[in-house]
Amino acid sequence: MTDGGQRKYGPLGTTLVIIPTYNEAENIKPIVSRVRTSVPEAHILVADDNSPDGTGKVADELAAADDHVQVLHRKGKEGLGAAYLAGFRWGIEHGFGVLVEMDADGSHRPEELPRLLTALKGADLVLGSRWVPGGRVVNWPKHREYLSRGGSTYCRAMLDVPLRDVTGGYRAFRKETLEGLGLDEVSSQGYCFQVDLARRAVENGYHVVEVPITFVERERGDSKMSKDIVVEALWRVTGWGVGSRVNKLRGR
Repeated sequence: MTDGGQRKYGPLGTTLVIIPTYNEAENIKPIVSRVRTSVPEAHILVADDNSPDGTGKVADELAAADDHVQVLHRKGKEGLGAAYLAGFRWGIEHGFGVLVEMDADGSHRPEELPRLLTALKGADLVLGSRWVPGGRVVNWPKHREYLSRGGSTYCRAMLDVPLRDVTGGYRAFRKETLEGLGLDEVSSQGYCFQVDLARRAVENGYHVVEVPITFVERERGDSKMSKDIVVEALWRVTGWGVGSRVNKLRGR
C-alpha cells in the first residue's frame, strides 16, 4: 500500500499485542480473551511487573493453555514506559512485524484493533485517538477529560506535532518505526512516554495516522494515574519544547 501515492509499504507481518500489568488479576483474563477473539492471528505478551495480587500467575496459566500468549516476568514495578520498552525489545527479537500497545483494564477496546491494523497498512504508526471526529470517552469525569484534552493541546503547541491525541496509549507500530525511534535514549514514563514516542515519530518523518476510538473507563482495579505522572509530563514536555526552540534559533 502507498502513502498518498508517495511511499510504498510492505506487508505488516505478525502482530504482537503488549499488555503491561501491575495488579490486574481481575482484568487480564477477560482482556486476553477479547484480543484473541478480535484478532485471532495476533500474539499477546503480558509484561508483568511482579504484581503482588498474582497477575503473573494468572498470565502463566493463560500462556500454558494458549501458544499465542507469552509472559514477560519483570523484577518489580518500574513504570509503564520501562514495561513497554522491554516488550518492544522482546517482540523485535522474536521477529514480530507489528507491535501494539494496549492497557490491561479494558479501556482500550480490543474490538477496535482490526481498524488500527488496517490503517497501519498505509502508515508507520497508528494512534487510537479519543479527540478526532468519531472518537470519544465513556464514564470519564469532566476533570479527566479536561486534563487529557489540555495535555494534548499543550503538547501540540510546545512540540509542534500535528496530532490531536498525543498522550493516548492505544497504538500500533511497525517494527521498523520502533527501530528508528532511538528507544535506547527513552527514559520517560507514564503519559510522558507516549508523548515522547509520538514526538520522535514526527521528528523522524514517519507517517502517523490517528484512528478514532472509544475509550472506556476501567470498571475493576485501581487507576495508575498519579500527580507525579502529570508533573513529569509537564516538565519534560516543557523542556523538549524549549530545547527545540533554542536549537532552531542557533540554526541547528
